[in-house]
Amino acid sequence: MKQVTRSVLLLSLLLGPLLARPARAQAPARPIVIEDFEHFQGGDGPYTWKRPHSKSRSLLDIPREVEHDDDYFEIVVEGGNKVAHAYSRDESTQIVRVNGEGYRWDLRTHPRLAWDWRAKRLPTGAREDESKRNDAGAALYVTFGKDWLGRPRSIKYTYSTTLPAEATVKYGPLRVLVATSGAKGFGAWIHVERDVVADYRRVFGGDPPETPLSITLWSDSDDTKSVADVYFDNLTLLPAK
Repeated sequence: MKQVTRSVLLLSLLLGPLLARPARAQAPARPIVIEDFEHFQGGDGPYTWKRPHSKSRSLLDIPREVEHDDDYFEIVVEGGNKVAHAYSRDESTQIVRVNGEGYRWDLRTHPRLAWDWRAKRLPTGAREDESKRNDAGAALYVTFGKDWLGRPRSIKYTYSTTLPAEATVKYGPLRVLVATSGAKGFGAWIHVERDVVADYRRVFGGDPPETPLSITLWSDSDDTKSVADVYFDNLTLLPAK
């Protein structure tokens, strides 16, 4: 019994100083810049991103040299700042950045997403709630995974031509959420911040997977047979407020 008492006493003497130390506060999460386009040269294609194959779900490399046809992304310089310019004429164009390729996104530490965009021209009469006019001059997709049919589950944040901000539309596993409305005018740069976890709960119900699969920048004008001319910049992951 005395031996047990001595052992307990010795252990308490050894561990006492450690237990008495205050726990070190965990450093707060900092913003993570996914893309600011500054590492490109003006006139480049966004070659560190990918583009979806037109007929399959595979992702293809983007050439550095831009083909100026009816749909393209190009890095341009505005006042010394480099941004991504997306143009589509009766077409659609998209670029994809996969989680884990140049950034890591964990919604537990960074539930919010911020970006800047500007619409020089939006598709005429487009409405995300009508399939025959379902164009978005500018959009940002966050893809979380697949549903039971293997279709990607995504939130599509749009710069809508006509719908009001915060309007939502459902297309199968896709949820459209209007982040900015062109109905109130456009032309200037707009800063957007979204709580992606809260938005997922709102449009899907339940909690999202902890790690989204990818982010996609998008522009289309094919349903309205018109033109979209838009710009993106400063994609940033933010910690909780």
